[in-house]
Amino acid sequence: MSRVPLSLLQQFVQVARLGNLSRAADQANLTVSALSHQMRQLEDRLERRLFERGPRGVTLTVEGCELLEAVGEHFDGIEHALSRYRERRHEALTLSASPGIISSWLMPRLPRLLAAHPELELNLQSTSVLVNFDREAVDVAMRYGKGQWQGVRSERMFGEWIAPVAAPELVERMAGADPLDLENWPVLGDPNPSRWNDWFAHYGGKPPRRYVAHMDTVDALRHAALEGLGVAMGRMVTSKSLIDAGRLVVLGDRYLPVPDPEAYYLVYPPRSEDHRGMATFRKWLLAEAEAYCKQMPQLGCDEAVA
Repeated sequence: MSRVPLSLLQQFVQVARLGNLSRAADQANLTVSALSHQMRQLEDRLERRLFERGPRGVTLTVEGCELLEAVGEHFDGIEHALSRYRERRHEALTLSASPGIISSWLMPRLPRLLAAHPELELNLQSTSVLVNFDREAVDVAMRYGKGQWQGVRSERMFGEWIAPVAAPELVERMAGADPLDLENWPVLGDPNPSRWNDWFAHYGGKPPRRYVAHMDTVDALRHAALEGLGVAMGRMVTSKSLIDAGRLVVLGDRYLPVPDPEAYYLVYPPRSEDHRGMATFRKWLLAEAEAYCKQMPQLGCDEAVA
């Protein structure tokens, strides 16, 4: 076997850890087809099958897991050794957040931040994948969950509330169907199945006999609803602009959104605490979150960080 180029092994580690060729290709500035070709080239060189490829991404085979365990820590060591030589610019800040919260909540507010602090240089990473602060050059993130992530600081911004939403075209097609009887509607499976269970536990009724499609991310779920594929469990914070624009409607005037047990958090590693740009951004973001929360009392304003 000829010597395997380190670049192939580096790309392998990235794909293996993300479990998704598209996301790994974005981070490597490659096309998906080019990266897929590289992974097949690596498998051919090693004469081993490293990945199982499926509709929701790639998973490692047993031999793929063994290779990741053998080489992954060495690339981490190289990255750590080189990090001390990189100049840290305190006016530059890298933020990771999901596409939904960036486009619907953060982006409309950013002009105020940059007008007040023109020295800041904000680099946005729009991704639904949780950032690994130990391996990635990211200073801060906005995450959705229960705030119980290890090794990071997490500060609650505001909560979320949920309700079934659908495209107006689907509602028109289903004219005459009772919105409270979702068993007869095309319903989209949620990335978190407990949300539909919580909804039916709260309002009663029967879950659908089957879901017309399942989505692995909230953003994919929202796009499917916009296309009229089915009814989605909508997050009101990230869906508000679409509802206001008439692109999505909340089903049934008897429905009231119910609180979701998860919330939006500002999350950052301990190393970011001495980052001046991070301190400026944190103060601004939590003030914006507090103001927003006061406008939306159903978000649980009393629990938000001031």
